[in-house]
Amino acid sequence: MSESPFSEVLRNATWSDHESAEDDSYLKALMAGQLSREAYGEMVAQHYFAYLALDGASKALAGDPIAAPFVFPELYREEALVRDLETIYGVGWRSRIEPSKPTLTLVARINQVADRPGGYVAHHYTRYMGDLSGGQFIRMELQKIYGYGPGGGVDFYLFDEVGSLPRFKNEYRARLDALPLSDADKQHLIRETKLAYQLNTEVLGELGRVVRAEVAA
Repeated sequence: MSESPFSEVLRNATWSDHESAEDDSYLKALMAGQLSREAYGEMVAQHYFAYLALDGASKALAGDPIAAPFVFPELYREEALVRDLETIYGVGWRSRIEPSKPTLTLVARINQVADRPGGYVAHHYTRYMGDLSGGQFIRMELQKIYGYGPGGGVDFYLFDEVGSLPRFKNEYRARLDALPLSDADKQHLIRETKLAYQLNTEVLGELGRVVRAEVAA
């Protein structure tokens, strides 16, 4: 492995995967204000199912020496996502949502690697570091487009319990750098991170049907 900090190696190794995840028709239409609130809710719904799995894995691995540094109860998203879905769809939101096939694949993979701490870290890093970074820009745009404020609608992107986001992200990277992993384990984590980006990109890609439906309406 390189002498560079592992967090830097991981970021560089997965940067092209990260960029391809951002180049998506659904996100472009969403950020352009072209989608209804219900169409935005389609993405929130997929997040809900994915984060139930991810945070479930987090709780299960809280005692593992590799995974434990990446178990942050203050990051758990279920309560925030429930508030968002209630705001978007009303009290009957549970009957309005279902996981897409790509989301089911993502959830299955998260569950599959839950017993391999490095795999858990890969999926945790992929989702949460994105939420804490580019996700904040998405939140600000959605607040402008839909008029949502704290209390529901974009709470998924609010991490008030974390405090300073830059400081938290620096601490997160320091924990990546301190992982006691062999070179082979680091390579496995990088491969799993690339797969996590791919699976999340497929979830967004499937949401292209929402864009087509809105345009056709």
